[in-house]
Amino acid sequence: MENRTSAPLNVQQQITSVVNTMVSVITNPVAFFKALPKTGGFVDPTIFLVAMGLVGGVVQIVLSFFGMGLAASFFMALTFLIIIPLASVLFGFVGAAILYVIWKVMGSREDFPTAFRCVAYASAISPITTLLNLVPYLGSLLAIGWMTYLLVICSIEVHDLMAKPCWIVFGTLAAILALATVSSQYTARKFAREMDDISRRMGKIEEMTPEEAGRKVGEFMKGLQQGAGKQ
Repeated sequence: MENRTSAPLNVQQQITSVVNTMVSVITNPVAFFKALPKTGGFVDPTIFLVAMGLVGGVVQIVLSFFGMGLAASFFMALTFLIIIPLASVLFGFVGAAILYVIWKVMGSREDFPTAFRCVAYASAISPITTLLNLVPYLGSLLAIGWMTYLLVICSIEVHDLMAKPCWIVFGTLAAILALATVSSQYTARKFAREMDDISRRMGKIEEMTPEEAGRKVGEFMKGLQQGAGKQ
């Protein structure tokens, strides 16, 4: 009986801890990272990453009900609840490795587990940034800016680095990432508009008689040839 009652309690305590940590990082990141233990292993931050991945998966599923998410079916929704937490952990370790090198170059004396703890707990904002990314361009920029701020706070409070070089380094990286993100979004939206335009044209062709459709296709091909000739 003792083991049966202790297991739910542990789960409940873990959920409470995850929620409290998420709220602390979002509302008062300076105090949170200032008090963050630099040691403690990988278990707790990994659990937190998995939890944030699950929350992100649930957000995607809810958005799908309104036609804004990627989970188009029940099977895909279940897949999201498996893949996103695993991807969160994978990218957490990869991101920590990259940031560990950056922090070392900047003069940090902390080891890789400390870098991983910073990355893991900074992921507390990921469910909110998932929603922000629904806003074209601006949402992604806000998400990048928010994460940059958290990384600077980690650099100052956990790695004991000076504020000015941290803002220069992470601000530069954020600017490069922002340009790449805006450019990729613009290209994707332009391609989507072109595909939609082609789809509408194909729909009109299907409504034509065979003679009219043949004439339109011929005019289209002739236009392509003339364009190639000008080049």
